[in-house]
Amino acid sequence: MAKKSQQRSFNDVLSVLGGQRFDVAPAQDGARRTPNAFQVRKYGCAADIAAAPDGTPEILVRPGILLNGEIARLLDRGYQKFFKTSKLEIPATADHLRSLHEFTEELKEAIGGLSLYNESLGTTSDLYMYDRVKGRE
Repeated sequence: MAKKSQQRSFNDVLSVLGGQRFDVAPAQDGARRTPNAFQVRKYGCAADIAAAPDGTPEILVRPGILLNGEIARLLDRGYQKFFKTSKLEIPATADHLRSLHEFTEELKEAIGGLSLYNESLGTTSDLYMYDRVKGRE
């Protein structure tokens, strides 16, 4: 039988994250213009979180590695994974992917989020761009 995880309040989650050695700071640029949003960092990765209207935590910006102070999105082109920001794109290394996977799992556990089987096997990408024909989405 599946266990039900107890939903924590946003303030409880901030305390838990601080106790697990996450760096918690106010989010830059308001994280999608949400007041009282926080950026959570560890292992060179980051995500933006805020309180949902019901007081539970919600992830505003999916976890990614930090590149030049910006959270990079993971892009899968079929033959290689890349990290992409608004100004920079770099190939993802195995160390980057391990760090991102560990950060994501620890963050989900701390906020009491749902851990899915396919995500537990490895890192999932934000964007998939397998088609190599230019201009075709």
